[in-house]
Amino acid sequence: MRILFLCVANSARSQMAEGLARAMLPAGVEVASAGSAPGTLHPRAVAAMAEAGIDISGHRSKPLEAVSPETADLIVTLCAEEVCPFVPGPVRRLHWPVADPAAAGDVAAFRNARDEIGARIAVLARLLDVPEGPPATGFHAGLQVRDLAESTRFYAWLLNGWPEAWTQRSAAFRRPDLNLDLVLTVAGGEPVPHGLPVQLGLALPDRAAVIDAYRRALALGARIESPPRTTWTGTPRHELGLADPDGTAIRLYARLTPSELAARPTGAAATDLT
Repeated sequence: MRILFLCVANSARSQMAEGLARAMLPAGVEVASAGSAPGTLHPRAVAAMAEAGIDISGHRSKPLEAVSPETADLIVTLCAEEVCPFVPGPVRRLHWPVADPAAAGDVAAFRNARDEIGARIAVLARLLDVPEGPPATGFHAGLQVRDLAESTRFYAWLLNGWPEAWTQRSAAFRRPDLNLDLVLTVAGGEPVPHGLPVQLGLALPDRAAVIDAYRRALALGARIESPPRTTWTGTPRHELGLADPDGTAIRLYARLTPSELAARPTGAAATDLT
């Protein structure tokens, strides 16, 4: 993969991005930078990067033509106040508007730009090898709220429609056009932050997709909260429990077909699918 970082002068932001990307991205990723009106490598960019243990003192500002932009797989532009250079053609593009530290001039501005770019590259580094995910057909979110009536009113406005159903404890919104299900649940007497997510869910096509999602999650190294199973009490469904890196619960589920419901075992709470 070839990544090209672009700004106007290629003197600070794109140079720091190039240095950070070389240090943070996998060895097989080729990185370059250039500018639409190249100037001179800024000494404070060099100093800020040296503080992070990265030497870009050998870099030089370059025009677009010097880096063969037409061969890039990903182009990242970093202009904020200026007009960014544009490379035509079918290429993946990202725009990271970072304020030009040279405009402020002080070392702190270069450090801030370095850290902002570095944080974005840290995310990019984790995205480059993301395997294919499960074939989702819908998204479900569960939120805890303090005042069910007021929150239901707000989300009825936001989603432009009444909830599909509600009880004294919860309200369920469904927007098929958005493949969205949202359930609001009032906190059971305990103070909670407003809008705290308690569960996210991903609808899948069928039982096989739930089992396949489990295999994909294992390959990713995801946190498995509960292996795939078929639950028969409450709302019968095939489900897999995951947790994101912060511990937020995620349910991947598929509704049972009529034939699966007809074969429901007597007295079974759950059936293991592994």
